[in-house]
Amino acid sequence: MTILVTGSDGHLGEALMRTLRAESRWVRGIDIKPSAFTDMVGSISDRAFVRQAMSGISHVIHAATLHKPHVATHGNYDFLDTNIAGTLHLLEEATAAGVASFVFTSTTSTFGAALTPVAGEPAAWVTEDVLPVAKNIYGVTKLAAEGLCELFARKSGLPVVILRTSRFFPENDDDPAIRNRYSAENAQANELLHRRVDISDVVGAHLLALEKAPAIGFGRYIVSATTPFSASDLAAIRHNAPHVVERLFPGAGALYASRGWKMFPALDRVYVNERARRELGWQPRYDFRFVLDCLRDDREWRSPLALDIGSKGYHDEIFAEGPYPVG
Repeated sequence: MTILVTGSDGHLGEALMRTLRAESRWVRGIDIKPSAFTDMVGSISDRAFVRQAMSGISHVIHAATLHKPHVATHGNYDFLDTNIAGTLHLLEEATAAGVASFVFTSTTSTFGAALTPVAGEPAAWVTEDVLPVAKNIYGVTKLAAEGLCELFARKSGLPVVILRTSRFFPENDDDPAIRNRYSAENAQANELLHRRVDISDVVGAHLLALEKAPAIGFGRYIVSATTPFSASDLAAIRHNAPHVVERLFPGAGALYASRGWKMFPALDRVYVNERARRELGWQPRYDFRFVLDCLRDDREWRSPLALDIGSKGYHDEIFAEGPYPVG
């Protein structure tokens, strides 16, 4: 049983390759960039390369993509070629090869404008049933790729699981207001409340999806750290998030103060992972409670895998307005 991992030089691709190799599983990594985790160099937009890479493959994890930070540096057709045509090539060749399961890494960015309620409204409770409203070419192409995945599952019988992952990158936030007010570590700890997941937990979700896809047939799941909030908290966290956090975690404010951290004053969304936990049996470990336990014990709260991979960025150059430009 050989697993194909696309985008093997990326954050998630490397994490998957490290984990699968550590488990002594047969795995083949492909990427447009050579690396210690890339076995074959080429583009998924090249149909002949995809066919060659698929030889002898029984399972596919498709993590390669142009990301949101590429919107300012790549054209629309680049996104179409990679995110849509590349996904179509993989689906067609996977079907022809008779692979047992296909896992597609999507993103909560597909929800787009549906994530931000109007002023005065409660925070958004985001489940898989929320209708996406794409905001840019990244969201449009990831949604289109999801549609292709569903089509192949329905029409060709290819077992497909789509994972809409929330933030797991370690770089500073793309929003200057966040970068200027919070350290990266502080902001990312805050985000585990509602819109972030540790890369180790992301890997775990992918491997479970790979295993369960044949029984599921087709499924779509949000992959984000388990929120401590309930739907009844949505109005309060939009108005005064620190108060709600302190109610749920007495002493959290003091722990934060001892570190020189501060909580976001308000939250506009909460990603809900209940379906992934129920249907995939996924149990993310690195949540906000874990952060507080680590702060209390003066331990590292990020996973060893996240620390091993570190910051990779998305471009070969550093931009004046932050680690990466976003259009």
